[in-house]
Amino acid sequence: MTRVYIDCRAFPSEMNCSVALSANSETELMEAAVQHAVAVHGHKDTPELRAELGKLFKAGTPPVEAPAAVA
Repeated sequence: MTRVYIDCRAFPSEMNCSVALSANSETELMEAAVQHAVAVHGHKDTPELRAELGKLFKAGTPPVEAPAAVA
């Protein structure tokens, strides 16, 4: 089983978020990522948000060091 992750540190935000999430399935990761995006960053849970988050999923586990921020 390959883990999947999304790393909020790779995206600039006013709060300099340091969260990286990983899970055993894309379904589980999507739910955690949406909860984080809504609760912490103030996004609305929409199909568009979910589509954009899904594009950011990567195989494996997040690196220890923060990745370079994407502009």
